[in-house]
Amino acid sequence: QVQLVESGGGLVQAGGSLRLSCAASGSTFSVDFTGWYRQAPGKQRELVAGISANGISNIALPVQGRFTISRVKTTVYLQMNSLKPEDTAVYYCNFILIEHYRRNEYWGQGTQVTVSS
Repeated sequence: QVQLVESGGGLVQAGGSLRLSCAASGSTFSVDFTGWYRQAPGKQRELVAGISANGISNIALPVQGRFTISRVKTTVYLQMNSLKPEDTAVYYCNFILIEHYRRNEYWGQGTQVTVSS
């Protein structure tokens, strides 16, 4: 059973920075894809950034130039700089793992990011 543990959210003033992390553990697997999503009140969950197994990353337009995604083994990070109030949301990490030749998807518990103006 794979577990994802997120950390790093909080309250920050506009222009500030936060770093989110999400660690996967608990089974034998390889990472196919991992990403960060966010969901603001009243809005749909949206992909913020993703990184493939070979290290190619894609960043959503609203956060390009401000957010960076990286992965070290089974931990994925989201570095968020120059935060804006519109970045306020619950952030979820997502892992697509290969376990015993099967692809499975897992979600973190979510961490609140609040940016004050």
